[in-house]
Amino acid sequence: MADVDRITECLTTAFFHDPLWSPAFPDASLRAMQASMMWRQYAASALRYPWTLVTEGVEAVAVWIPPGGSELRPEERAGMGDLLLRTMKSEDVKAIFKIYEQLEAALPEEPYFYLTLLGVHDRHRGHGIGMHLLRESLERIDALGAPAYLESSNPVNTARYISAGFMPRDEIKIATGHVVTTMWRPGR
Repeated sequence: MADVDRITECLTTAFFHDPLWSPAFPDASLRAMQASMMWRQYAASALRYPWTLVTEGVEAVAVWIPPGGSELRPEERAGMGDLLLRTMKSEDVKAIFKIYEQLEAALPEEPYFYLTLLGVHDRHRGHGIGMHLLRESLERIDALGAPAYLESSNPVNTARYISAGFMPRDEIKIATGHVVTTMWRPGR
């Protein structure tokens, strides 16, 4: 589980100030602890597929779900509410589930690789390692001729994804007013 610990730490710091996920955990003094529970569940579940890529020191993480896969197993999904309720108010958990519902409703119907999480540890930002990991991931996916999909929760990253061949597909307006851009990259 050491890899899950390091992946969880990377994702927790990467999304601590994210414009979508930081408001989902409104108490900044509890955010790292609360969010890490969610990120740990997603990371641990995704390891059942051979599509979680990390840099050597886990400075960056790319979590891909392959075509036909799911972010969480049914029992993990069913237990997520109880997991979050251990440390959060029920209205905050409901708000997180509303985000889940909105993101899931926008998922494409055709098969694709889903970049569910791409994060760079806060101590390692600004060195291009996230984009390098993304390019490495896309090379593997391109070798299969498969398309890729993601949700850009931070508008700062949208141009980066466009530079990697993704095109904006749709926008999802979250209850907080934040807009998430869904993006598609055709198979190559």
